[in-house]
Amino acid sequence: MSPTIRSLVIPVSDLDAAKAVYTALLGAPHTDESYYVGYNVDGFEVALNPGDETAGPVAFADVEDLDATRETLLAAGATERTAPRHVAPETRICVLADADGNPFGLRGRQTSALPGASGGAVSGG
Repeated sequence: MSPTIRSLVIPVSDLDAAKAVYTALLGAPHTDESYYVGYNVDGFEVALNPGDETAGPVAFADVEDLDATRETLLAAGATERTAPRHVAPETRICVLADADGNPFGLRGRQTSALPGASGGAVSGG
């Protein structure tokens, strides 16, 4: 499987204000929680992440093997912004940066949930 960019996470300081704007633009969100609001735009996820200190939006690529892809990118010169972590029982993410400091995320799915995995907001930074 080739990596595919399927989501964009937008950090927001005021979730209600951001939700009003993006709902007017994109329609009703499919996920509407205090920690994450997600919109489906023709199969592409646009998400609002409150309280994120990232300087701007972060695109996430879906990858088959998060750990192997992360190691390959680190060896190629990427730097780690956030270590791999669970954001849902079967989903892990991490955020890396290119040589200019531009962040990008990796999202990997597991075929079975790990014991003790917990949910949380997708974070870009």
